[in-house]
Amino acid sequence: MEHPPPPCAREFVVKVHSRCNLACDYCYVYEMADQRWRDRPVRMSAETFERTAFRLGEHVRTHSLDRVDVVLHGGEPLLAGVEAIRGFVAACRAATGGVARFSLQTNGLLLSEEVLQVLLDLDVRVGVSLDGTAPDHDRHRTRRSGRGSHAAVARGLEVLSQPRFRPIYGGLLCTVDLASDPVATYEALVAFAPPVVDFLLPHGNWTSPPPGVGDYADWLITVFDRWYRAAEPETSVRMFSEIMNVLLGGTSALEGIGTTPTAMVVVETDGAIEGPDQLASAFHGAAVTGLHVASASFDDAAALLAPAGLPLPCHDCEIRSVCGGGLPAHRYRAGAGFGNRTIYCADMFRLIQHVRQRLRSDIAALAGRS
Repeated sequence: MEHPPPPCAREFVVKVHSRCNLACDYCYVYEMADQRWRDRPVRMSAETFERTAFRLGEHVRTHSLDRVDVVLHGGEPLLAGVEAIRGFVAACRAATGGVARFSLQTNGLLLSEEVLQVLLDLDVRVGVSLDGTAPDHDRHRTRRSGRGSHAAVARGLEVLSQPRFRPIYGGLLCTVDLASDPVATYEALVAFAPPVVDFLLPHGNWTSPPPGVGDYADWLITVFDRWYRAAEPETSVRMFSEIMNVLLGGTSALEGIGTTPTAMVVVETDGAIEGPDQLASAFHGAAVTGLHVASASFDDAAALLAPAGLPLPCHDCEIRSVCGGGLPAHRYRAGAGFGNRTIYCADMFRLIQHVRQRLRSDIAALAGRS
């Protein structure tokens, strides 16, 4: 009898700095249920960097992996300084035999030619958070003084979008706000010529629902139609592309779309190994595993964090293979855990059905011409 292979993680989020130079009002790290960031080191120590690199190499060798993805995160990772990032990237590449691929998710405030040149030399891809137009972005993504951050982010993006830095331009991340015009939001993002746009639904759950649940489908459908019907391709919108991939018989690499198992491991600044940090939106300590890079392997973490599979209430749903039950953080209900439908169930159902109908109509039209 064959035994299934041991759980394996391929994506690692490393919190190199636990504080931020913005005070976004929707931040799941600082503004929601889990407040353990207050007791963590501000910056990851050299010893923890080294131990994390060692554990990464150990995991690669154990599973004979030809690639692992490491996301430098925070807080704001650039607050750690480019020399710390340079040292960690070098240590991980040495430990993994060069198979580690790096990206960095930033709020964009510290992007400059000098910083981007270092990241280009290191081949670290850069993703930037931008919430659309200046007024929409500044409504939520403010400095601690309350002043908006859009102008500073735009300056950084103007540098990042230059041909010189195009090889490391990872894309834009936008949190959906129902108060924002969907088309204006999309076009404000496309103005910076991103290779990819990620739309993030606000984190919430059945106990603490996000505002306007049930209305997100209309917002996303409007963006989808604008994106899909563009005369020339403008960018890739990952949520839409992955939904289409699954509808056409493929698989999804995006957490929260499809049923392909994904195991993400997070390393906090103190070396704690945890689950996806979006779980912080559910309850205090939701991502805790009790593991630490000093004493536990990433195999141990992968075994604990292996996806639980489709929630039981979703088993009879006609779009279950496309939705996959949504993000675990969005399934939580106090007293019932994470085995529920996503709080965005109705929104995702309508969006996926809309995309499916568009594809069917276009495929039928193409078939009629042949």
